[in-house]
Amino acid sequence: MLRQYELVERVKAYDPEADEDLLNRAYVFSMKAHGSQLRASGDPYFSHPIEVAGILTDLRLDDETIATGILHDTIEDTVATPETILKLFGPNVARLVDGVTKLSRIEAQSESERAAENLRRFLLAMSDDIRVLLVKLADRLHNMRTLHFIAKPEKRRRIARETMDIYAPLAERIGMYGFMDELKQLAFRELEPEGHASVTKRLESLRAGGGDTVRRIESGIRMTLETAGLPPLDVKGREKKPWSIWRKMQDRRLPFEQLSDIVAFRVIVDNPADCYRALGILHQRWPMVPGRFKDFISTPKRNGYRSLHTTLIDRDKMRIEVQIRDTAMHAEAEFGLAAHWAYKQKTDGTAAQYPWLDDLIEILDTAGSAEEVLEHTRMAMFQDQLFCFTPKGELIQLPKGATPVDFAYAVHTTLGNTCVGAKVQGQTVPLRTALKNGDQVEILRSSAQTPDPAWENFVVTAKARAAVRRFVRGRERDTLIHIGTQLFADISNRLGITLSDEAVLAALARLKLADRNALYIALARQTLADHAVMDALVPGSGAPAKKRGKRSPVLIEGRAASGIRLMDCCAPVPGDRIVGVRQEGEGIEVHRIDCPRLADAEEADWVDLKWHEDAGAAAARILVIVRNEPGSLAQVTAVLAAQRANIVNLQLKHRDRAFHNFLMDVEVDDIAHLTNIITGLKAPKAVVSVERVAG
Repeated sequence: MLRQYELVERVKAYDPEADEDLLNRAYVFSMKAHGSQLRASGDPYFSHPIEVAGILTDLRLDDETIATGILHDTIEDTVATPETILKLFGPNVARLVDGVTKLSRIEAQSESERAAENLRRFLLAMSDDIRVLLVKLADRLHNMRTLHFIAKPEKRRRIARETMDIYAPLAERIGMYGFMDELKQLAFRELEPEGHASVTKRLESLRAGGGDTVRRIESGIRMTLETAGLPPLDVKGREKKPWSIWRKMQDRRLPFEQLSDIVAFRVIVDNPADCYRALGILHQRWPMVPGRFKDFISTPKRNGYRSLHTTLIDRDKMRIEVQIRDTAMHAEAEFGLAAHWAYKQKTDGTAAQYPWLDDLIEILDTAGSAEEVLEHTRMAMFQDQLFCFTPKGELIQLPKGATPVDFAYAVHTTLGNTCVGAKVQGQTVPLRTALKNGDQVEILRSSAQTPDPAWENFVVTAKARAAVRRFVRGRERDTLIHIGTQLFADISNRLGITLSDEAVLAALARLKLADRNALYIALARQTLADHAVMDALVPGSGAPAKKRGKRSPVLIEGRAASGIRLMDCCAPVPGDRIVGVRQEGEGIEVHRIDCPRLADAEEADWVDLKWHEDAGAAAARILVIVRNEPGSLAQVTAVLAAQRANIVNLQLKHRDRAFHNFLMDVEVDDIAHLTNIITGLKAPKAVVSVERVAG
C-alpha cells in the first residue's frame, strides 16, 4: 500500500502544481473514516482506496481525481456524509465522489433492476464529468485484482459477469485498452476457469516450442524499416490475451492449433506521415492478407482510437498482425481519454464531447424495464464498427449489420422517426438492407411517418431499437387508455348512477392506483376485474355474476395495435360483426361473431365491439386456386391492382400438374371491399375458385 508521502510524490512528479494539501487531507480523512474496517483479504479496508488512487496516478490524472479515488467509498461505507465531503474538499471533489458512490442502498425488486438503476445513475453522473468513469474503472480494476479473496463463488461470478458486460466495454469505449484487457482477462479467469487454464497452458507450450520467434520477427521488422531509412522508435511483439484467444476460438469454431494470429506486433514511429511510410515499406517486404487492412488514422474509431492495422504473412505461412502508430496515438490507445489529462489537454469532461455517452443517456431515459436498460447498454457498447457517410460527407459510425434505419437514428432521432425510405450509393434500397463500410446513405423522410413496429426485428443499434420500442409503448398506452375509458363508461352505465369526481378519486385510492389513466389501462389489460372496480366505486355492488344495464360497445380501429389483437383464427376486417374476449394482462382479442374459438370463452369475458367509422385497413386471408398455366398469377394480381388491394403476404400452399393453391393476405378497407375483390377474382378463366379463409 502506498504511504501518504509516496502518493503525494507520485502526483507531484508529473504535476508539480498539484494541491498537496488536498491530497494529504483526503488521505488522512479516508484513513480515519474507514478505521478498523477490513476487506475480504484481511487487509485494512483503507488499502483499497489508496490502491485505487495509485492506479489513477499511473494515468497521470489531476489532483481532484486522485482525491476522489481516495474518498470514493467514504459516503457508502462510513459515517461520512456528502455535506461533510463538500465542506472539507470543495464542490468539485464532492460532485465526483457522489457520482462514483456505488448506490448500494437503492431498493429494487430484483438484481437486474438494481444493476440497471445503478448503471442509470452512474451514467448520468458520468455525463456531468467523465472523470467519474475513470475513478470507477480504477475502483473496479482493483476489486477484480483481489476478487479471488471473496469466499462465495456466486458472488465472484456476479462481479465478473458485471465487469465483462459493463465495465470492460466502457473502458473500451473511452479508448482505455489497457484497462479493458486486464478487466476482461480477470473476468475471464473467473467465468471460464477451464477455458482460461487450457489457453494459458497452450500458450506456455507455444513459448517453449517457439523459441525466439517473437524476437526474430521484431528484429526483422526493425531492420526492414531501418534499411528503408525509417528507423522506428519502438517495435514490440506481444501474445494476445487468453480471453481474446478464447473468444476467437469460440467465434470461429477453431481449435487453438488452427489459430494463426496468436502474436501481434506494434510499431511506434514519430508522426502520422511516417505511419503510412512504414506501412508501405512493410507491405513491400511481406505480402498482406486481403481484407485485413484498417486505417483508423483517417477514420478514427468513435472513442478516438487511431492506428493502422494490417496482417502480414511471414515465412512458414505464419500470420503477423501489425499495428502502426505514433507516440501520441499510442498514449491515447493505452490510456484513452485519460491521456488528455496526462498531456494537459484538460477539457470540461461533459458528455457533449462523447456522442456515444449521449446516446446511452437517451436510451436510459426511454427504456421500459431494467432488462431493457442492460440489453441496450450491452448492445451500444459491444458491437464492431463500420463507417458510412451522409450526402454531405459527414462520417457516421455504426455497428456491423446496421441498416438505413439505424443510420437515420444515428444522425438524429427525429430523422429516424420520420424515415420512409433510403438510397444507398444513389440506389433506392429496402430499409432492412445491411450497410457496408464506406456506403453513402441518403434517408428519405415524411412528416406523416411514424416508426414501424416491424423495424425492431431488423435494427441492430440500441438507439434505434429503444426509439421504436418507445413509440410502440406510447401507442400501446394511448390505445389502452382509449379502450379502458369506454370500459369504465360501460361500468358506470351498469351501476346506473352518476359518479362524482370525489367517488372516482376514492375508488382509485382503494385500488391503489395513481390516476384515471392507470385505472383505464388496468381495465383494458384486465389486470383489474370489472366487479373489483364496481365494488371500489360503490361498495357491495360488484358481485362477479351480477349484471346491470345494457353494455355499451367499444369502438376499435381496423389496424392491429397493442391492447387490441385481430385474431388470425378468423381474421376480422371492418364491417364484420365482431366481439372481444378479454385476456388477463394481454388486452382484447377481436373475433368474428361466428368464430369457432368463441365456444371456448366464457360469456362473462366477452366485450361488445363496434368498428370505428374510420377504422382503417385490415388484412383478410383468401385462398385462390388457379390453373397451372402461364399467366395465371398475373391475371390474379391484375384484378387485385384494379381493386387497389395490396398483397401483404403470399404463400404457395399446394401445387400439382393441374392446379396451384395460393394463400393471400390482402389489405382491405372493409368487408364490402373484400366482397368486391372476391367477386372480381372469380371472373378470370385461370381462376378455379376463391374463398375467404381463417388463419
